[in-house]
Amino acid sequence: MANDTSNLSKSHHTYLSNLPSKEALTSTYLHTPISQLRTPAFVVDRAIVRRNCTRMLRAAGKSRMSFRAHVKTHKTTEGTRFQLSPTTDGADEDQLPLRSHAIIVSTLMEAWEVLRSGLVDDGTVNDILYGLPVSVTKIPEIHSLRTQLAVKGATLRLIVDHPAQVDGLNAFTREQKDGGYMNDEKTPSQQMEWSVFVKVDPGYKRAGLPPSSPAFSFLMTHLLASSSTISVYGFYCHAGHSYSSTSLPEATTYFTTEVDTVIEAVRITNSLRSSTPPPNPILYVLSVGSTPTAHVSAAFKASEVPGTLELHAGNYIFHDLQQLATSLIESRDIAFRVIASVVSLYPGRGAEGVDEAMVDVGGLGMSKDVGPIKGWGKVVGVLKDGPSSMAVADWLMNENTGWTLSRISQEHGILSNDLTSLMGKSGVSDSNPSMRLNVGDKVAIIGQHACLVAASQLWYYVVDSDVPGVDGESVGEKVVDVWVPWKGW
Repeated sequence: MANDTSNLSKSHHTYLSNLPSKEALTSTYLHTPISQLRTPAFVVDRAIVRRNCTRMLRAAGKSRMSFRAHVKTHKTTEGTRFQLSPTTDGADEDQLPLRSHAIIVSTLMEAWEVLRSGLVDDGTVNDILYGLPVSVTKIPEIHSLRTQLAVKGATLRLIVDHPAQVDGLNAFTREQKDGGYMNDEKTPSQQMEWSVFVKVDPGYKRAGLPPSSPAFSFLMTHLLASSSTISVYGFYCHAGHSYSSTSLPEATTYFTTEVDTVIEAVRITNSLRSSTPPPNPILYVLSVGSTPTAHVSAAFKASEVPGTLELHAGNYIFHDLQQLATSLIESRDIAFRVIASVVSLYPGRGAEGVDEAMVDVGGLGMSKDVGPIKGWGKVVGVLKDGPSSMAVADWLMNENTGWTLSRISQEHGILSNDLTSLMGKSGVSDSNPSMRLNVGDKVAIIGQHACLVAASQLWYYVVDSDVPGVDGESVGEKVVDVWVPWKGW
């Protein structure tokens, strides 16, 4: 068993971790103007990332909550550092703590890469939650991972929402003991209990159990009976349906539901314990959040819950059209753009005679997620053929181009525009010809769902609008870094 576990984890970690070389990419693209990048190109403004991460940690700090950053949106070493400590001194002007060491991963490969990247070695990360309900087929690999993390002083936590997962963890522990692999000479993690969050469902119906359900009581009874091998660290809740929020009050309602759900889980769990309560009440970690509900959390007081309240979120590092539709952010908070080239024009071809154009990015570059804002993306800037003459503020902020990514195929998409005319015959193009498209122009597109758009990219070109331009250059016009996202499961 021990050798099988070692070989499994080693092969899984190495054969999927051959990522593009950051050093080679940086050497090739450093100082390249955005307008000269080969398309499609995924561009991230590091200055906006920094502001978004600072804002999120400040919200948690004001409410006296701890914070756990979900890294699945960006899957990068650099992005993780920004999420956990966006300022050099770890505090803001009000001396609120702007630092965390806890993260969530969606895949085991993300956790392996966090370990491999040095984020654990340098103390940036010391607490990793594997955010998917644990697959019993992956327990040997998970055990190998937690062993290596424990040697470096870090903890791996799991999520459970079904008794079979509990049985799987218990069975693996018994096998290890029966095989003689758990004794005083083994590493600390082999002596430790499994640390788990119980996933509770606030009505989203993706994962987890409603605390009021018989299934939840059965699961908790099973867990309490397994206390020698499994430790319930807390309760985890995610209101993914909060993405449908369109106002602050609506998002606040979702957040309140999340908090109420984990409090109810604690109440029911305590009622399932023996009639003689322990001398000191167990203070569970109650982990709640999504990007929309996290934005409204600053008004909540963590002292109002029976435990330690933890806030979690991930999409906020980039934001996207779905988040813009909630009305909780502004367009200036969206940190990414997909740059695509105009390859053909079709004047008057669209519905009711609107103009259309083809670009060289489609479903594999933009995803096929949609949202309340129509289309698969919005064009927010036009970089005319040749060196860019537009200020980066225009590239980031212009919302009046009228061009929407209205149809997508695998590798290309169709832009539609009912506000301008390609031929300059009607609409606003007469007064704003820079919004009229020509073959060879490049357009900056905001996508619907940053997590899936980013996941399709081999690397990210990074600019920084806080870095002044020189010799007449626009601020943030040139590449200052390249981030390589982790791949695999």
